[in-house]
Amino acid sequence: MTRADVLFFSAILVLMGAGWGLSQPLTKIAVSTGYGHFGLIFWQLVLGAVLMGAACLLRRRPLPRGRDALRAYIAIALIGTVFPNTISYQSAVYLPSGIMSLLLSVIPMFAFAIALVLGTDRFAWRRLIGLGFGLVGVLIIVAPSVDMGADVPVGWAAFYVLVALFYAFEGNYVARWGVAGLDPFQLMLGSSIVGLALVLPLMLWSGQTIAPVWPLPPAQAALIGSSVAHVLVYATYVWVVGRAGAVFAVQVSYLVTGFGLFWAWAILGEAFSSAIWLALAAMFAGMYLVQPRPKAALAAEPPMRDS
Repeated sequence: MTRADVLFFSAILVLMGAGWGLSQPLTKIAVSTGYGHFGLIFWQLVLGAVLMGAACLLRRRPLPRGRDALRAYIAIALIGTVFPNTISYQSAVYLPSGIMSLLLSVIPMFAFAIALVLGTDRFAWRRLIGLGFGLVGVLIIVAPSVDMGADVPVGWAAFYVLVALFYAFEGNYVARWGVAGLDPFQLMLGSSIVGLALVLPLMLWSGQTIAPVWPLPPAQAALIGSSVAHVLVYATYVWVVGRAGAVFAVQVSYLVTGFGLFWAWAILGEAFSSAIWLALAAMFAGMYLVQPRPKAALAAEPPMRDS
């Protein structure tokens, strides 16, 4: 890339990091009035289906309905939305937003460990050391004797780590079993529709229905903002990977964590002790070490598509 290209794509990464980092404080606001997790997930899937449906319509790419495509929709709906978001919305009631952002930074480290188990990646001491740094960061957060400057329930923090585990497995599922040739927009649309079919009866059974009102209360506005930001940033991420490469695009992980802490301070007024910066340094070191080398990442780059 030319210097102008680097500056342009770097600016895009900053915007992506700001958008993704915003999702944690918005999630915190969404659960602040007692909305149940199934109701929140339902409306998140509705918004995702509407936006992705419009994208597929504009791109004139119909939604495949074969057996392989359905299997991909079900898998991504469960491990990419229903399971992790059920944990996330419940944990957000008790955990500070900044802590959630920090804990999610272990996703690439978990992804490496899962890839080794599945046989889709090769062992490397450098990346194993990175995994160790990530675990040190988690231990700093959940250790009862460490003062984080905020109330961090150890049980809920440990429970929330499962969100990172699900997201890490989602990426490995795609690498190991594929998505039946679906593009990201088709995959997100199909998984949103399947997710709605799964969550709707759970929402009705649990009595967690959320009725939209106008003007929008802060909790509902936060849910809409988080859902829209996620869809737009995810689509942008796929675009950046196709044009700037997977290694360049993965740098957004640092920005997501950093912006997550910034938004937690700016929007929610959260403040943390010096221990959180030690945990942050360990997480960043771990992310740097587990990133694939440029040659190894070439295989992960999707082919460029005409939109």
